[in-house]
Amino acid sequence: MLLLFFFLLLFQEVYFKNLSKQKQKEVMEKNGNNHKLRVCVATCNRADYSKLAPIMFGIKAEPQFFELDVVVLGSHLIDDYGNTYRMIEQDDFDIHTRLHTIVRGEDEAAMVESVGLALVKLPDVLNRLKPDIMIVHGDRFDALALATSAALMNIRILHIEGGEVSGTIDDSIRHAITKLAHYHVCCTRSAEQHLIAMCEDHDRILLAGCPSYDKLLSAKNKDYMSIIRMWLGSKEMVRVMRKKGIEHHPNFRAVKHVPFDQFIQLVAHAGCMIGNSSCGVREVGAFGTPVINLGTRQTGRETGENVLHVRDADTQDKILHALQLQFGKQYPCSKIYGDGNAVPRILKFLKSIDLKEPLQKKFCFPPVKDNISQDIDHILETQSALAVDLGGTNLRVAIVSMKGEIVKKYTQLNPKTYEDRLELILKMCVEAASEAVNVNCRILGVGISTGGRVNPREGIVLHSTKLIQEWSSVDLRTPISDALHLPVWVDNDGNCAALAERKFGHGKGIENFVTLITGTGIGGGIIHQHELIHGSSFCAAELGHIVVSLDGPECLCGSQGCIEAYASGIALQREAKKLHDEDLLLVEGMSMKKEEVVSAAHLIQAAKLGNTKADSILRTAGTALGLGVVNILHTMNPSLVILSGVLASHYVNAVKDVINRQALSSVKTVDVVVSNLADPALLGAASLVLDYTTRRIY
Repeated sequence: MLLLFFFLLLFQEVYFKNLSKQKQKEVMEKNGNNHKLRVCVATCNRADYSKLAPIMFGIKAEPQFFELDVVVLGSHLIDDYGNTYRMIEQDDFDIHTRLHTIVRGEDEAAMVESVGLALVKLPDVLNRLKPDIMIVHGDRFDALALATSAALMNIRILHIEGGEVSGTIDDSIRHAITKLAHYHVCCTRSAEQHLIAMCEDHDRILLAGCPSYDKLLSAKNKDYMSIIRMWLGSKEMVRVMRKKGIEHHPNFRAVKHVPFDQFIQLVAHAGCMIGNSSCGVREVGAFGTPVINLGTRQTGRETGENVLHVRDADTQDKILHALQLQFGKQYPCSKIYGDGNAVPRILKFLKSIDLKEPLQKKFCFPPVKDNISQDIDHILETQSALAVDLGGTNLRVAIVSMKGEIVKKYTQLNPKTYEDRLELILKMCVEAASEAVNVNCRILGVGISTGGRVNPREGIVLHSTKLIQEWSSVDLRTPISDALHLPVWVDNDGNCAALAERKFGHGKGIENFVTLITGTGIGGGIIHQHELIHGSSFCAAELGHIVVSLDGPECLCGSQGCIEAYASGIALQREAKKLHDEDLLLVEGMSMKKEEVVSAAHLIQAAKLGNTKADSILRTAGTALGLGVVNILHTMNPSLVILSGVLASHYVNAVKDVINRQALSSVKTVDVVVSNLADPALLGAASLVLDYTTRRIY
């Protein structure tokens, strides 16, 4: 029995060893070959080593998958910065190559010369190493030289901490490295979105968090009392401190280098950290230590609530005041830059890299219209707009030329639900856009005219009329623009009618005029000093709801005595039904089928044929409309009033009569005309597009 037990143990050990080898083989085969992934990690300074070291330890711990080559250059090899290459050796990493690339100097020219020197020396190193992939960190000029060399030598690049924003030349360097890199490891969600916006392939972006956080989040509980209290400063900072004699103060200590393990203990237990290092806005957040960030170097970086910015730190009082506010506070730990699990994610990401994939990187540009070369067909194209009119009954889409010609029109019944309506709009717009090519029209954008209150800045229908159901808080711009890849404008149907008159009708060249739509409802638009008036809450020109009687009929808006309650098509239909129910509508020369619905048209016909009651109703409606126009004249003092819609010709004389009787003499000279536009709603929707593309202010 004991022998059988040992046999089972031996079998289990052999089985799992073979399983591990099989998994290793599968990963290697996925990488496109049977050799380990050769990774070159190049580190330039102690700051980037603190981020790269955790990854290097992880790579070193899995020799069955990776071969690690370490290249050291930059300030690591400078005595003024503490010869920090030694800490890499102390971490038991073999340094393959040391490159002296820093040209002495503190100015911009020295940085440029250092980049050039690195570019001269790196090709020989990379030719000897022949890595499968190079890992580059951050935004230093040394890193730019590394990425440039690797890209030109067809070596894959993994960039750590791309997509971040700090507000200095570092941004330009960081984003330049991003464009050279094939793979990206970012620390925050915002950085990931920035990379996507920069057209990088989403499949090659890993949101891992900052590698240094893997160590930071477990560091504070260690014993720190034995760590010497040091203060870290640059060469220039040390010079200033010596000049001021600060180095002799017992509470200050200037040092070239503090080992990272000791440094994080210092910041973890400090009363406050002051400076302009990215460490202050990134790593220190892991401990909740208060930070005072000086100047604009880190402007744009995401920060926790522990960071207080003193961006124009030109006076001592500001810094002292900030210190009084921050010193000794304890803030919650911030995990903006990581959750402590970055390295396992990065190693898994490295293992997933397929070396058989083409080396040439591809950019994921947003969809745009195909570029049309400058040829005769393009020149002869008619600049046009897609116009959409959302009415209570019908949904119409048209191709409208710059001259106001309706080239092609499509009409469907307006669906009752939001989903069906939006689906039909998209379907009709796509069909019209395709047809535009056949009729030699170049579509510049989409204009939408709809009932209700509209926010034209955002392209949102805020509140709808009762005639269009499920049409409140509707974003029209986004889905249509996304589907057609065209700019989209949206406005109220009354405003669109006024725009149509301004561009194509009686209002062309008129500085101040008002358009009144007389249809199913009553609406309108106001043009003042050549511009459309929207009002502070996009409710201007609700002309149908001007009250002309305190005890008049009830309006659909809930009020009483509105113009719309007297003069709209719905109001006339209501009165026609009353007469019909009392058998007082039909007169000689009129007939109605049994199933025919009574409408405003029957009332108008009856009045023309001598029905005095019908005529009285129409005169009352015309008077109500005229009184509303008088109120408009006394408020806006336009030089022109344009009556539009199917009822306009029936009201124009009544409106003029009321103006002559009721208006002040100073406004009686106003012109009142009937619109000569066949389709003001569609033409107005087109004007939203065409006015903008011809640089009219809208």
